[in-house]
Amino acid sequence: MADSDDDLFGSEHVRVYRETGGEHGYHWRGTTILLLSTVGRVSGELRTTPLIQRVDGERWVVVASKGGAPAHPSWFENLQSNPEATIEVMDKQVPVRATVAEGEERARLWSLMSEVWPAYDSYQAKTDREIPVVVLTPR
Repeated sequence: MADSDDDLFGSEHVRVYRETGGEHGYHWRGTTILLLSTVGRVSGELRTTPLIQRVDGERWVVVASKGGAPAHPSWFENLQSNPEATIEVMDKQVPVRATVAEGEERARLWSLMSEVWPAYDSYQAKTDREIPVVVLTPR
């Protein structure tokens, strides 16, 4: 296991999060993390990604930033092919449906997310694409 939850990343983050029911990995660098599991649009295999999240009412919000890269992250492309997914928040699994926030809702949710991860604003400045704000609603 990593010395600090702050050091967790990628598949190691997923493994530790699941092994501890989120006791390690939920709190990360001043944020909170959920695990998003999508079906690979090419492989058909289940793919799990740790993502910074915020709660908005009964929904969860994540950002498809990929650090400001020109292309969307794979997990977002998977959701575009199949918006049905599962999230893990601590030791709870929740089936969700993903939608992309638009207009005023996107602006409000972007602000909510950049409060906890200010780097989102610099990621947006690095890319020509509008970084999607994804809303995960329980099914």
